Amino acid sequence: MPRKSVPLRKLGFLTIGLFDENDPGAGHRSTLDVIALGEDLGFDSAWVRHRHLQFGISSPVAVLAAASQRTSRIALGTAVIPLGWENPLRLAEDLATVDVLSGGRLNPGVSVGPPIHWDDVKGALYPETADVENFSYDRVQRLLDFIGGEKVASFSGVEGIEVWSDRVQPHAAGLRERMWYGGGSVRSATWAGQHGMNLLTSNVIQAEQTEDFAESQLANIQAFREAGGGRVSQGLVVIPTDSATPEQRAKYQAYVDHRTPRIAAPIGPRRMMFARDIIGTSAEIAEQLYAHLGFQEVDEVAFALPFSFEHADYVQILTDIATKLGPELGWRPA
Repeated sequence: MPRKSVPLRKLGFLTIGLFDENDPGAGHRSTLDVIALGEDLGFDSAWVRHRHLQFGISSPVAVLAAASQRTSRIALGTAVIPLGWENPLRLAEDLATVDVLSGGRLNPGVSVGPPIHWDDVKGALYPETADVENFSYDRVQRLLDFIGGEKVASFSGVEGIEVWSDRVQPHAAGLRERMWYGGGSVRSATWAGQHGMNLLTSNVIQAEQTEDFAESQLANIQAFREAGGGRVSQGLVVIPTDSATPEQRAKYQAYVDHRTPRIAAPIGPRRMMFARDIIGTSAEIAEQLYAHLGFQEVDEVAFALPFSFEHADYVQILTDIATKLGPELGWRPA
């Protein structure tokens, strides 16, 4: 299989940050250790998922605030924050604060739509306004405006001994240009491109013109670029086995086999498609990626780590990605 003419420029990874309900601190510390390891291995970025009302990271901004104090170089991202759970003004303050603490390394990724299990959670989340909440792209636009420095209040100045601003404080210069949209359709990719965002395209997208995952992902990327969009990052699940023990290889293969049936056909009313998890040696994974129409169009990735593995497994996988798979793709560590 011929290689791409453009080498992989940025290599990142994505973790869900699982924890034990009875010992949540250990899982969160493990996530921070994984991010610190990523920096040591030369990764360009580390991303965290959200998992509201589950046993994964429920507050990615708080976790990345902690990670910002344990690292000094690696970019820190969210993939993605569902804005249906957020007040855009308050989130803008949190994101700006973490960006300042990190020295300008935050890369917030967001998405829109009603929260998952909306009917089950709306009474707690929006007890008085659930029926009038706006979960459209307008919510993203508000967040972008607030981060960019648009006015949020009609008053600024001195009142007694206190000084008030009419804009979000702290203002994080450059953060607006590092905003990402997690898009899985041509419509969302186009909107992100038209509004000056970057695009996160993952292993889950909508089946629109075709049920071929790679062709659909390519269509999304092309729509984003035609709309004037900037950076694109692809996030497939890859599991290199170069240095894995026989026991790890067996566990990894069982994980992939369990998840493979879901790729057979689009799922649900939105016709969501899942990409096949890619497992094998780094050389084997590289060959499959070079043949992938979506990968052929990007020069940066944030490979997704499997959900339910042990810390030692993540160390092995990340080490193989950085030392073997990355170089196979033309990447060099920072």
